Amino acid sequence: MKIVTYNVNGLRPRIQQYGSLLKLLDSLDADIICFQETKLSKHDLRADLVRAEGYESFFSCCTRTSDRGRSSGYSGVATFCRVKSAFMSNEVALPISAEEGFTGLLATSKGYEPRKEECPSIAEGLECFSRDELLKVDSEGRCLITDHGQFVLFNLYGPRAVQDDSERIQFKLTFFKMLERRWECLMHQGRRIIIVGDLNIAPAAIDRCDAEPDFEKNVFRQWFRSLLVQNGGRLLDIFRAKHPDRKGAYTCWSQSTGAEEFNYGSRIDHILSARSCLHGEEIQEGHDFVTCNVAECDILMQFQRWKPGNTPRWKGGRSIKLEGSDHVPVYLSLVEIPEVLQHSTPPLSTRYHPQVFGSQTLVSMFTRRQTTEQVISEESENPQIPSQEDFLSIPEKYDSRAAQISVLGSQSNANILPCIATKKKARLGQGSQLTLNSFFQKCTHRSETSSSSFSDSKLCQTDISYSRIEPDGLPSAADESGASKDCRSSAINNNQHKCQLDACDSDKEKRKVALQEWQRIQQLMQNSVPLCKGHQEPCVPRVVKKAGPNLGRRFYACARAEGPSSNPEANCGYFKWAAVLKSKGKGK
Repeated sequence: MKIVTYNVNGLRPRIQQYGSLLKLLDSLDADIICFQETKLSKHDLRADLVRAEGYESFFSCCTRTSDRGRSSGYSGVATFCRVKSAFMSNEVALPISAEEGFTGLLATSKGYEPRKEECPSIAEGLECFSRDELLKVDSEGRCLITDHGQFVLFNLYGPRAVQDDSERIQFKLTFFKMLERRWECLMHQGRRIIIVGDLNIAPAAIDRCDAEPDFEKNVFRQWFRSLLVQNGGRLLDIFRAKHPDRKGAYTCWSQSTGAEEFNYGSRIDHILSARSCLHGEEIQEGHDFVTCNVAECDILMQFQRWKPGNTPRWKGGRSIKLEGSDHVPVYLSLVEIPEVLQHSTPPLSTRYHPQVFGSQTLVSMFTRRQTTEQVISEESENPQIPSQEDFLSIPEKYDSRAAQISVLGSQSNANILPCIATKKKARLGQGSQLTLNSFFQKCTHRSETSSSSFSDSKLCQTDISYSRIEPDGLPSAADESGASKDCRSSAINNNQHKCQLDACDSDKEKRKVALQEWQRIQQLMQNSVPLCKGHQEPCVPRVVKKAGPNLGRRFYACARAEGPSSNPEANCGYFKWAAVLKSKGKGK
């Protein structure tokens, strides 16, 4: 059995990257796949985002809006289980039960059916916390629990807290304190637990690129290490148990600084487990979970955004978009896992979600769309233009304007139809996306198109008013002669063509002026950009996004990717505030 944990940094962009949810899941080739930071709200749980053939899925979404502007759906976790059958199966990958959150208080904790009890009971081991405290921590969509018989799997996305954010630090402390109580309760019951996910904690100096001397004194790192067997705890860090001395084994890198280029990251995605193996209930000497049941645990570096051969940032690579998450997956390969008794998928499966259950599958949606597009294509290729006899025999089918057009001969119809097409084209063009050059010129095309369409429309109406219907449907002798019509049309066409040429020349001149002005602005900006001290290369402008007195202030930094200070090719650390233009005060 293979278990994978992966912070996808948004499930929708990962699905878009791979083409479909099924292709994303198959690329990981695992029996149980745990995603973190899905960034989906309850309303986003559609079939194409949560269901894939051959997989059972379970989701937990954030329903809490924080005081700091985070909207619901900014975190979220999901667990996908690859199974042959969702009903009456003895596969270990198919959960026997599933739980959203870990407090037992969420409305959809056990499934999507309305809960019968008016006041849900608190999960065992958490009675010392108030209901408000538990709901506050458990409403951010950070935990999914699936019971697979042989083990209980926790899919976690740990909160992030910076040093000067006391509120989130306290939230993170409470979150892990509650979880530890839940783990202890399960282990006391004799259950084997496996914990996977992005915990947002690098436990030791070896797990961080720029660890300072007091790095391990952090309260969260101390808590993490206290859980481990070597420090008197009951859990094993399976990756470190398999690779105790491997350096540079990181799972997350900063996107904004391009830290992947020099592997300047940290290991914050973990797989932990209880110590006992699956050979029996009693712990035998020389037996533990890693020795007996873990074949391998490693990092899937092939999912890293930065690939060997990519263009460095300072050589133009900054403009190249790198697809993928800022994390990479970590996998655990288990052996000798006994099967369980026959069971069916739990009620929390998304197959029972109200927005998914009973809705059309993605295949049927595409089939219907393809059929509609074929019908439209056929109609456009073979337009059904009614004949003159149809208009005369069944006039009620058509409006008065169409009836006026129909009385003309084939030549008049050919002149009128383009008029209508021109007006439709003008209307459609009004909502089209503007280019950069359009902001440096006046909007002349719309007025010219409108006036041209208006003149064409007047011409068409004039032709209609001059015509009289004869019994055989042909224009009478009172109409203008064909020669005079052709002369007049030719003169109008020549005038219109001349106006269009003049407008094109005017547009070209304006675009040329706009391009020259833009080049001048770029040159001024380039001259004002300082050179970094380490490489004598133009810096990149950035803006302070952190809340504080400098929020929104611009500064310049070295353009190279972040890396070790010992590497001369990495970022030199240059920093300079951008000049602030002071406006002259009025009335002073």
